[in-house]
Amino acid sequence: MPGMRPEVPLDFARAWVEFADPADEEQVFRCDLTWLTSRWSCIFGQGCQGIREGRGESDGCCTLGAHYSDEDDEQRVAEHAARLTPEIWENFAHGTDAEGRIVLDGGITMFDEDGDRQTRRIDGACLFRNSPGFPGGGGCSLHILALQEGREPLETKPDVCWQLPVRRTYDWIDRPDDTRYLQVSIGEYDRRGWGPGGHDLHWWCTGSPDAHQAADPVYVSYRPELTELMGPEGYAVLAGLCEQRIGAGITVAPHPADPKV
Repeated sequence: MPGMRPEVPLDFARAWVEFADPADEEQVFRCDLTWLTSRWSCIFGQGCQGIREGRGESDGCCTLGAHYSDEDDEQRVAEHAARLTPEIWENFAHGTDAEGRIVLDGGITMFDEDGDRQTRRIDGACLFRNSPGFPGGGGCSLHILALQEGREPLETKPDVCWQLPVRRTYDWIDRPDDTRYLQVSIGEYDRRGWGPGGHDLHWWCTGSPDAHQAADPVYVSYRPELTELMGPEGYAVLAGLCEQRIGAGITVAPHPADPKV
């Protein structure tokens, strides 16, 4: 597409740091400082090319809908969606009954080809997504609701939506003394995070220089999300390490999509 800069390669040098979770002696955080100190930011509606060719900024990464992480995630989303109105949710009629009450199966929820539950798709995208030009605002209606109510969007949106493009994974690590600990990795959700199909996405933001123009690094702009993922004590340690890295000058393993200094 004209004007698009090529994404950087998937494999490059990264700086990782490990530290014990101050709130849980059985956990160790492993964090990608290259990603967390990068200048990435979401550019939905501001140059985002979208993951499906031809839809671009109208969808961003909402094209596939959102898979619920579990039953609690779906129920939480439904409870918040119950406060949506036709003024801020374009697809209000598709997700509610004749009395305006949220409907799950066949309403806000559908089953994918594997039988997993996810947000229903309408007109080729998640039904919570408002189209550009909608009077109540384009983009995620659940995000709009949160901002109107003075909440963090992570409270109202499906887990996968507010976590992206930060990826949290878990691995049990065995020590030589027959003890073990849970390694919690916090890193970049690159194309491979989507599975084999990720390589076929039209565009993905984390590797695009177009999305690495933010004034604040990821660990600052994603403070609420990282705090939710790590706990306040863990985030405080991470923030201190990120500050040290930036203060010393990022000369080792910078993110290749970041502006060249």
